[in-house]
Amino acid sequence: MNNLIELKGLVKNYNKKKKIKVLNKINFSFKAGKIYSLMGPSGSGKSTLLNLLSLIDTPSSGVIKISNKIINHSFKSFNDNLRANKIGIIYQDNNLLSDFTTLENVYFARLSVDENKNKALVDAKKLIRKLGLLNRLNHLASELSGGEMQRVAIARALINSPEIILADEPTGSLDLRNAKEVFKILLKLKNKNRLIIFATHNRFFANMADCKIELISGKIKKTSNARIKY
Repeated sequence: MNNLIELKGLVKNYNKKKKIKVLNKINFSFKAGKIYSLMGPSGSGKSTLLNLLSLIDTPSSGVIKISNKIINHSFKSFNDNLRANKIGIIYQDNNLLSDFTTLENVYFARLSVDENKNKALVDAKKLIRKLGLLNRLNHLASELSGGEMQRVAIARALINSPEIILADEPTGSLDLRNAKEVFKILLKLKNKNRLIIFATHNRFFANMADCKIELISGKIKKTSNARIKY
């Protein structure tokens, strides 16, 4: 398996009244074809790491390589385009546009990389159907249940067929039944060319990954390779 993301000496500090080191010289490789769960207590840097991997944030020092190419954080437009084409992001709070329909929330994400509206609509409808939401196609996001909104967020993350999927506590705001349904969908997204990394506090869900890693004192600790059956 090839390394889709490589981290070398990755450091992230926050400077408030005093410097706070959140990530401390992390060296780690994430391979295509695998699902990684990321655990750690609140404040351990899980969201910070995912924001760095998604190129939303920039490290204080160190190197991020994606597909063997070193990311230059000065090239903002290039990185924005890379993220739009290669990375799908699923947030805990879904971040849907409440005054837009299910269909609009999904197909608008395609227009950031492809102005072919007709194709975007066709592909969005296919994804929405696959996720069991065709009957909610024209409902506003504000009219959906929590589980439905998170499935729309997954469809939006998938619309550009990303090689990398990053999910930050994707079921943190859901009840157990909806959380299990969302994780069933997430695990089915695995393929040999795709990397999935999800942060969670739930050990039951974390143990479903191919590789379980933990953030402790700003370092990554690999804790397991075993994946349990759902």
